[in-house]
Amino acid sequence: MKTLLLTCLSLTAATAFAAEPPQPKFRVQDIDTAVNIGYGIAIADVDGDGKPDILLADKNTIQWYHNPDWKKHIIAENLTPQDNVCIAAQDIDGDGKCEIAVGAGWNPGETSDTNKSGAVFYLVAPKDRTQKWEAIRLHHEPTVHRMHWVKAPSGAWELIVKPLHGRGNKNNEGDGSKVYCYTPPANPHDPWKLSLVSDFTHASHNFQPINWDNDPEHELLVGAKEGVWFMGRSTGAWKKRQYSDQWTGEVRDGKLPNGTRFFATIEPMHGTTSAVYTQPANNKGLWPRLVLDDTLKDGHAVVVNDFLGTGSDQIAIGWRGMNPKGVPGVRLLTPLDKDGKQWRKSELSGAEVAIEDMKSADLNGDGKPDLILAGRATKNLRILWNETGK
Repeated sequence: MKTLLLTCLSLTAATAFAAEPPQPKFRVQDIDTAVNIGYGIAIADVDGDGKPDILLADKNTIQWYHNPDWKKHIIAENLTPQDNVCIAAQDIDGDGKCEIAVGAGWNPGETSDTNKSGAVFYLVAPKDRTQKWEAIRLHHEPTVHRMHWVKAPSGAWELIVKPLHGRGNKNNEGDGSKVYCYTPPANPHDPWKLSLVSDFTHASHNFQPINWDNDPEHELLVGAKEGVWFMGRSTGAWKKRQYSDQWTGEVRDGKLPNGTRFFATIEPMHGTTSAVYTQPANNKGLWPRLVLDDTLKDGHAVVVNDFLGTGSDQIAIGWRGMNPKGVPGVRLLTPLDKDGKQWRKSELSGAEVAIEDMKSADLNGDGKPDLILAGRATKNLRILWNETGK
């Protein structure tokens, strides 16, 4: 298991709003160097020991890595002839152990045939959670691509699944992708209730559950060819509001030093540009946009968290350098003024991880969020341990 020290370099400078935020410092640890394709990461406590574990949807296997020894346990394999593509893990019944849903059948070129594209499974845990889990097949649309557990107005957990394309789409045109909410029954083998969230987006790569008003239910930020959309519900149907008109592949939310809400993006899908949008004072219309970086090669992940302990958030962006060909990387973008007008760029990773997915979590309980990176062409799973300030 490879471990080394990685210190980040500031690439740009600007006037600080108080003391300049500390430079990020991360220690690198590879926990798997034989990944096939690290399609999707989830962080949750699998075995109920109180520590967050790492889960991975790999090409043909679903596996989890036990914290802190990071021993790998394969719990499902060969669910479909095509690849797995996404995973969602959450303790939905309050027993301290997560439930798992996965998306498979990854075949983005087939948008019509449900037998050849798309699959959704709920995994039922055995008594020994290191052994194989039972896979229950649920309804799916072709090109299933992302999923999240979200809280309903009742406070119960539901599963939202989003395809990349609508049925019959060609060249990102045609019917919109049907995003469904799955309500789990008491017995997961019984039929799951389906309700439609939206059906108007095209080339919709990613979405993020949020809760901006402290009510029980989650709202959503959805990135698509049509831009970034807010979707919320209190009762009945989901309602939508547009926040951006830029084709967006990745989206995550956070707060600036002045407390203003923002969301960070990669544009377009698999794009070159990282941008930040700040909430207007009247919360009406499109949010003001600021481009932070336009040098990405095949951008594929955004993570927002307070990695530096400043009391506000920074943005980690990752790219895989696959198409167009380039050197992969991870970069941390840090606001240097309270209003988010000036940002510092710090390199966290380079060619050693071709970012397919990236998540953050405090894995060792030291109060600092760490970064978890999954590589595609580089076939690895890596932790960047946050040692900022040490």
